Amino acid sequence: MNALLRSADVFLGPRARTGWAHLVFGGAMLMPYFLVSSVLVGPLLGEDELFGSLAAVLTTFAVALPIVAVSALLPLSRPLSLGLLHALHGIPDTELASGPARSTGARLRTAAWCTLHFAVGGVISGMSLAVPPFAFSLVLLPFSEQLRNHYLVRFASFDGPAQWILLPLSGVALLIALAGIAVSTAELLGRAARVLLGPTPSDRLAAAEQRATVLAQRNRVARELHDSVGHALSAVSLQASAARRVLDADPAFARQALAAIEETARRTVGELDAVLGLLRQDDDEDRAAALPLGPTLAELDELLIRTRAAGVTIDPSVSGELGALPDAVSREAYRIVQEGLSNALRHAGQVPVRLRIAVEEEELEITMENPVPARDRARDEGGGRGLRGIAERATLLHGSARAGEDDGVWRLAVRLPAGGAR
Repeated sequence: MNALLRSADVFLGPRARTGWAHLVFGGAMLMPYFLVSSVLVGPLLGEDELFGSLAAVLTTFAVALPIVAVSALLPLSRPLSLGLLHALHGIPDTELASGPARSTGARLRTAAWCTLHFAVGGVISGMSLAVPPFAFSLVLLPFSEQLRNHYLVRFASFDGPAQWILLPLSGVALLIALAGIAVSTAELLGRAARVLLGPTPSDRLAAAEQRATVLAQRNRVARELHDSVGHALSAVSLQASAARRVLDADPAFARQALAAIEETARRTVGELDAVLGLLRQDDDEDRAAALPLGPTLAELDELLIRTRAAGVTIDPSVSGELGALPDAVSREAYRIVQEGLSNALRHAGQVPVRLRIAVEEEELEITMENPVPARDRARDEGGGRGLRGIAERATLLHGSARAGEDDGVWRLAVRLPAGGAR
């Protein structure tokens, strides 16, 4: 019973039905080309012979296929074929190319596929129209005197009980054979589709470039969220802790800490909105283009004020013209300084931080040092996402970044090109 059910599923299951429908659809799409071909072949064969013989029909069919191949060279032929394969044949997107055929090789392969699909679909469609009526006639022949009179010439030796059994069985066998041919042909056509409509080397390269672009954008958004929101949360956490401890003893300091928390939260909401705007670029390019790209070193003083409000002592030293830096360098440098201060807040707490920023001979140098508490060993294992983000920012600008502990002092050193950076 299980074997019978499996066999029925092979011939009549969803996959078989959709594969058969895909073939019939190819035959239906062949019909306009067949009619055009009949117009070309008609004057040569004569109107009476055009559909009067099998040879004339096959000739018209053969002339229609080159017309199919030429029309399939259009770039949009591949998306239409892919849509049919996805909808009716169930081939996964990962096994096929995507988008219009751009290269000559891709167009030729698409033309070969369309010609094959239409040709095979035309044959299966013709069989699907002709075989079932004849097969049902054979099944019903023993029970219909009208059918027996109609097929009397073809079955002259109808008399006898053997024909009453053989003829219906022959009709059922024809139907099973038709289903088997259609299912097998659909399966072979699916394999041909993977070869002819599979991704070409140029398609794979384009897909890899697109994925790299998406990953780069995701990493950019992740860095922005980590640096802006992470720094704000670290500062707010320390400010709230300090305000809670001195709320009764020093109300003035508590009010100052709460005001700093309010300002930090307000500014972070604005930065968060700008970062989230990057995620909407595909839907609204004009709006995304108008979004601010992030703070620069021109806002360094405000960053230091907010960090000091968390109880961190900062000893800054700035030399050179920060305003002369390219915007891209200045923005990345701001984020690097912000993440360095966030690391100090998260891992060392309220410790003094020494910050040095210098613009020297087309190079921006950022150095940050702070003592490492004995309890902190996170950096000995290489740090977390923040240090990786700093390294990525430096690498994108063709700079360098080094971080590590030396004799109880954590040191971050970053070098960026100060002029002509892209």
